Amino acid sequence: MASKVASFSVVSRVSPKDDGDLSGDFTSVGVFDGTPESPEWEREQCPTMSWQPARQLLRTVRDYQRARSRGGVTSAVTSKVAVLRHRFWSVVTGADIPLNACIDGGLLLPHPNGVVIHPDAQIGPNCMFFQQVTIGTGPRPGVPRLGSHVDVGPGAKILGGVVIGDHAVIGANAVVLDDVPAGAVAVGIPARIIPRNKDVDGE
Repeated sequence: MASKVASFSVVSRVSPKDDGDLSGDFTSVGVFDGTPESPEWEREQCPTMSWQPARQLLRTVRDYQRARSRGGVTSAVTSKVAVLRHRFWSVVTGADIPLNACIDGGLLLPHPNGVVIHPDAQIGPNCMFFQQVTIGTGPRPGVPRLGSHVDVGPGAKILGGVVIGDHAVIGANAVVLDDVPAGAVAVGIPARIIPRNKDVDGE
């Protein structure tokens, strides 16, 4: 029996509070049982002067979006500074994560090199992307929507208007062109669903 993939709300672009407290109350993508899952902002926490390129890059995105949402002269200056910081950290990381990206909190980028995220893609809370991951357009109209706690392996591609369920795992170098149910594992080119307790060869 095919698993049903439910729809969910638009991911919030709201970022943490100015004081560095990453435990605030934020609207997040709805999980598939209809209850909200809170972003774990501590996964992105980064001291201002530390050399953590991936977290610094995400910090610029959060700072820019927060400034743009507030408006005013001060926020205009803050957003321009965030743009400059974003350009620097984008070069350092080799990642293409736009400032207007729709990413909920708690994203982990252990190795950010080559990560590309479409500005209209929706990324749920507490996901993890490894190197060379692409979230973009494909054969199906639209862009991907990812639920919470989705782990995407190195070199994987999620393309087109697909929905990836909560706690799904996308294997290394997989090319996902169809929906992936919550909790499922997708591997291969094009990706197919395999049971969690079996390896790629089914042994």
